[in-house]
Amino acid sequence: MPLHRRAFVKVTGAALTLGVLPSGIRAAEVEKRKIGIIGSGNVGSAIGSVWVRHGHQVMFSSRTIENDRALAAKLGANARAGTPLEAAQFGEVLLFAVPYRALPELGETLRSALNGKVVIDACNPFPGRDGEVANEARRIGVGLMSAKLLPGARIVRAFNAIGAARMGRAHEEPGKVGMPIAGDDQAAIEIASQLIRDIGYEPVLIGGLEMGNYLMPGTPLAGERSPEEIRRIVATLHR
Repeated sequence: MPLHRRAFVKVTGAALTLGVLPSGIRAAEVEKRKIGIIGSGNVGSAIGSVWVRHGHQVMFSSRTIENDRALAAKLGANARAGTPLEAAQFGEVLLFAVPYRALPELGETLRSALNGKVVIDACNPFPGRDGEVANEARRIGVGLMSAKLLPGARIVRAFNAIGAARMGRAHEEPGKVGMPIAGDDQAAIEIASQLIRDIGYEPVLIGGLEMGNYLMPGTPLAGERSPEEIRRIVATLHR
């Protein structure tokens, strides 16, 4: 059995124990959480804004704190702004939505705040933009590289191949569009899946972090697809 097939069976088997299936996580009341956004550009601001509206406490951070403060003021009491370190310390869950070239430095400067945190990795490596770290990520696998660059984090890859503009509107038709995700930590997968449902997507677990290379633009799983379509595509990847 190929390595990625064995890993998928392992993750899926453990998921069954938790009631977490590739077709979605069991229905449950979503706990309100403290979330740190590392990179509040188009993706981070779109996703974070929906989480705020769902009652989560969100701290936005980027290289331009003035923009984060303006966004937080617009969104109301559940939103705030801070530095990336403050956001990493604030959140029990973190969303990373930055150019991939920023991850090595962030992994070092935020190291003490990452340990044990659930990190939703929305970053994609583009060699033309991000340089050698992107080449290495594509060579060894994006999910595995992110885990290497963000030591101690419990990583779930998600939000990797759908346009940012759509992310802010998916809640208008919840569950219609699937969100392929990859991760190795079952508790982290469950937490991330609950938050993904808040955005309006139905999470579909495709396997462990070694499957992260399928969660990028230009792959068969890119774009908006129904959960059923995602599952059909994933079945062909595991043959």
